[in-house]
Amino acid sequence: MKFGIVGNLAKETVSDAVLRLLNCEEKEDIEFLVHEELGKIVNKKFGSKLIPKHQLLDDENLVNQSDIIISFGGDGTMLSTARMVGRAQVPIVGINLGKLGFLAELSLDEMDAFIRDILNNQHSVEERTVIKVSIEGSDEEMTALNDVVVDKSSSSRSIQFAAFVDNDYLIGYTGDGLIVATPTGTTAYALAAGGPIVVPTTTVLTLQPICPHTLTARSMIVPDESIIRITIAEGPAEARVTADGQQEKVLKPPFTVIIQKADYTIKLVKPKDRSYYDVLRAKLMWGKDVRVYNNGGK
Repeated sequence: MKFGIVGNLAKETVSDAVLRLLNCEEKEDIEFLVHEELGKIVNKKFGSKLIPKHQLLDDENLVNQSDIIISFGGDGTMLSTARMVGRAQVPIVGINLGKLGFLAELSLDEMDAFIRDILNNQHSVEERTVIKVSIEGSDEEMTALNDVVVDKSSSSRSIQFAAFVDNDYLIGYTGDGLIVATPTGTTAYALAAGGPIVVPTTTVLTLQPICPHTLTARSMIVPDESIIRITIAEGPAEARVTADGQQEKVLKPPFTVIIQKADYTIKLVKPKDRSYYDVLRAKLMWGKDVRVYNNGGK
């Protein structure tokens, strides 16, 4: 089996994590392919011959030649890995080198055992919705696994929105912005803005206002087959459209944003014995006494 390896180059521990994977007990059954930028960093730290040149690949070749891609970092790294994989639909494993992670949910200590599970076909693969966003009148598209955000950019002024679902007028309001989240993205920015948590396999999209200047503007859940249009008629000199917090376009109103489900999914490799509810409880510390602080509960 061919494992592609990518990672967050800003993480100090990423080289050590890659070395641990390369030396795993099951390495005889695996061919490792490493993203060229990551491989150069690992070789610089541990010796130039650790990863041979033929195993260092660019984005396209890494995706095309891998059976599974292992992403070292956090949720942000997983989002960039998902964008790199795109339509190829190569399954992705997320190994968390940080703290909170809903996409990169496996710890480094769990990695070796999970690699064995994968080789023994004791894993599951979950498909996650991807959305695409374009500006009316333009052929350019951005894609998102988590969310698309339309906001006021760097302006201190609020912005006026009108939202349509399948050409039906939904709401108009003034506020800081609007988030359109996939079920995967409901535990990201949308949750921080007060939105609901949606189970990732649910076939819906969530519209979540950001600081609306009216108490009647609430979260809205619509079928994921809906076409969502967000029109900004006026507001600050510039407004911004962002996909997964990593791709953005800054535009001058008026303009209309079109958001809809993409025609492919992202596949995430998950432990068979861990449910989404297990992850929620662990990451959000449900069931723990939040009155107990790091000062010993005083």
